[in-house]
Amino acid sequence: MSNRLLRVNELLQREISAFLHSRYSSEAVAITITGVEITGDLREAKIFYSVIGGEPEAKRAGKWLLGRRDEIRETVAKNVVIRHVPLLAFVHDNHAPRTLRIEALLSEIDRKEGKP
Repeated sequence: MSNRLLRVNELLQREISAFLHSRYSSEAVAITITGVEITGDLREAKIFYSVIGGEPEAKRAGKWLLGRRDEIRETVAKNVVIRHVPLLAFVHDNHAPRTLRIEALLSEIDRKEGKP
């Protein structure tokens, strides 16, 4: 992936996250935008999100984000200088709980071996 695409991904992640937490602070408190993958032609973007809680909360958050997709896209259009404002698709990022579990297991192994 080119440096330009990486920078656009990071910029979109920052802008979307800032918008959600400023405009919808109480509704979006449990939602974290974990990443963005934009296509090479900058026309479509997958927005990865994680949610505190289980699968029901993730589905509810996905529907909530989908209902605000046009408003989020408008905000991106206003705040990001980009030729084409990408179509947004929200994808639940379920890697976060697994990552936390692996880190906990590794910490437990370190404790058992006497490592700090």
